[in-house]
Amino acid sequence: MTRKKLQHFYIAEEQSIYLLSHKDATKLKTWVELCQQQLYLLGYKNIELIGKGAYGFVQEEVQQKPEYEQEKENQSPISQDFVFKFSRLTLPQHVQDRLEEEAHMQRQICHPKVPKVIEYRKIKRQSVVQMTRAQGVNLEQYSHQHGPLPPEQIVHFAIQLLELLVYLREVNPNSTTTLNLNLKTKPIVHGDIKPSNLVFDEQTGQLNLVDWGSAVYAQIDEYGQPTANNVMDLMSGDLQHTNALLGDIYFIGPEQISGELSSPRFDEQGAAATLYALASGQSCRYGKWVIPASSLGLPKPLAQVLDGMLSDDAHIRKKAGDYFIGQLGFFKKLVLAKQPTEPVIEPLIPVWVRNHQALIDTVVYGSRKSFLREQSDDESLIDVDDAQLEKYYKNYLSGMGDNEKAFVAAVSRLGNFPVVGGLAVRWQKEGVYIDSNLTLFDPTLKKSFQSAVNNMIYLAQGIFRIGMFKSCLFNARTTLHIERENERCPFIADEGMTIPFDVSDAPELDDETRLHSYFEDGKDPDEYLHLPDEIIAELGKINLIHHTGCIIFEVLPTHLKIHSYLMLLNHEKEAEFTEHLDQIVKLLPNIRGLGISGFMKLPYKNTRFFEHISQLPDKFYPKNPKHC
Repeated sequence: MTRKKLQHFYIAEEQSIYLLSHKDATKLKTWVELCQQQLYLLGYKNIELIGKGAYGFVQEEVQQKPEYEQEKENQSPISQDFVFKFSRLTLPQHVQDRLEEEAHMQRQICHPKVPKVIEYRKIKRQSVVQMTRAQGVNLEQYSHQHGPLPPEQIVHFAIQLLELLVYLREVNPNSTTTLNLNLKTKPIVHGDIKPSNLVFDEQTGQLNLVDWGSAVYAQIDEYGQPTANNVMDLMSGDLQHTNALLGDIYFIGPEQISGELSSPRFDEQGAAATLYALASGQSCRYGKWVIPASSLGLPKPLAQVLDGMLSDDAHIRKKAGDYFIGQLGFFKKLVLAKQPTEPVIEPLIPVWVRNHQALIDTVVYGSRKSFLREQSDDESLIDVDDAQLEKYYKNYLSGMGDNEKAFVAAVSRLGNFPVVGGLAVRWQKEGVYIDSNLTLFDPTLKKSFQSAVNNMIYLAQGIFRIGMFKSCLFNARTTLHIERENERCPFIADEGMTIPFDVSDAPELDDETRLHSYFEDGKDPDEYLHLPDEIIAELGKINLIHHTGCIIFEVLPTHLKIHSYLMLLNHEKEAEFTEHLDQIVKLLPNIRGLGISGFMKLPYKNTRFFEHISQLPDKFYPKNPKHC
């Protein structure tokens, strides 16, 4: 599958509502409210939005069934959790229709680890699926809360995923309506197994596999043989074109990305990538070379089979997949410690932790990324006009090697924590130099966040090239929005609009030998917005005042966003600092052109040096669990 096709079929994640224009944010809220009203009219109450994605919204209701349903089913009132999945009306009709296909595929599954579809209905143009709710939290959220999961838990998840994979290979959609025992079963491919699609109930320990939007009937089995039930099916079947739908490119395997015929192998790859990501505390499969499964403290048989399944060699992948499927009984008999062994995480760079009452919606903005690409790309950066580049445009990773992809994904993962600050990573022949200033505003997430930072550093050590990467982390809730009617009009801020900043708890004296300047690294080649000289002059004056943070100008045709996180460290200059920021707001009408331009300032130079590495050393679970 070409990159254009991949980009066409893969729709990236929804951005923070705090980065939308007022018009788009209002439209989004209105639509969510409309969906809730439709559910109220059908007799449901206590509706809450529990998730949203590129294709639709998911809402829940914890309530008794409506009276008409109880009468229809001749049941007494029973408390039941329901989930309602809506398709986005803004999508093309054929994409909206996929919700009906999803409901059909999920109906074929009768398994305790898969939510049951109750009904698909269409209200005017709006498609909605009602299903039972999987209890618990999805494993992506769980991973962010806990960091790398203990080996005992990974084994437990591996057993449950194996049971699901075996079931999906053997499920027969017609098994309830036919007595023909010779009828060949047609495997079902979920197509998008990843942590966020696995819901974990901590009380029972059970996983549930959700979001069947990429599910299809397998065209070939695990041996590459057609799954057609008879000669006529085989003759009419189209084995020249894949029926596969693209899952999350952070987790799906090479066969699915390249558009091969759908096969149970797809879900093997998703399961392996999921277990690897959960064990390592990452959000993708690409870190496998620098941080292999064999370095994560897992039982040796599981670690080695995961490394095999994530191999670049197709033959090794298949061989490891066959071994994995055949080891269900073995993994169930593994002797493990009764209490989960928590990995010890030593921070490689300092992380500041503060309590913060206000809500933080962190956004990661990265620049100077082009040098991470191994090959050029036809698409210009100017075609991408969003600050959260990696979060919404995962296809930007096209052209990068696996280590580079994993590094960018690791930086993006930091944005899932309530954190502000900045990073500057500089690669030289002798190793990696890192300047940082990261402040986490939730002490309960310190272990998980430090693990995410350490992974980013390990992956940076595995990149052998010369160049620089910068990243700013800011709170989207403080983003300023200025709108205009068309590109010929100037951007004029509302009266009283100011660029916010915090003041440190205690003043810090200036030390000119240690200050980290906005401008010391020169113009960013990946940023294509040229700010007016007058604004650059004001930024230069602010640069001379001791502070830390970032300020990013993002100019769209009718929408200007000013993202920022600024903390003043020299308390004596507060009035002067405020004056320069106010002056920048007054100069906004002078901005011409479209694009992004960002400036990051660290409080001082405290560079940490790390040598290059090819791979972390092996670390396996002890043969005697008493030694854990």
